[in-house]
Amino acid sequence: MSSADLRDLYQQVIMDHNKKPRNFIDMADANHLAHGNNPLCGDALVVYVKLDGDVIQDLSFQGSGCAISMASASLMTEALKGKTLAEAEVIYQQVHDQLTGESEVDAADLGKLEVLGGVKEFPARVKCATLSWHTMHSALENGTDTEVTTE
Repeated sequence: MSSADLRDLYQQVIMDHNKKPRNFIDMADANHLAHGNNPLCGDALVVYVKLDGDVIQDLSFQGSGCAISMASASLMTEALKGKTLAEAEVIYQQVHDQLTGESEVDAADLGKLEVLGGVKEFPARVKCATLSWHTMHSALENGTDTEVTTE
């Protein structure tokens, strides 16, 4: 995919998920949750996870923030529902590596999440895109009501 095509797709997907976020609900029966906050830009969210054994049975979020933050959270919930903890960890690391450039990621492995790679062009916005992912990771690792702050 050319960089112009990826940029157009990035903008379309980000705007769609920002305007109509998927899984944007307070999950009353979540057994894991974490609060995420980026005080520099005002993004704040709660990630709710319902684990059944080692499978993410349900995943949702609530909060407010910029288009990138909300779209990333929405895409994350779609990508991780039904995944095992091991699968979620692999996807988390791939997305993190893609956004931060820490290592090369095969875009084909990411599927729809590939569009988040467009955030690399805006280094100041990487924390917006990773907030929900770090918050989800904390919820899975720590179980109950944890706090994640990115700056």
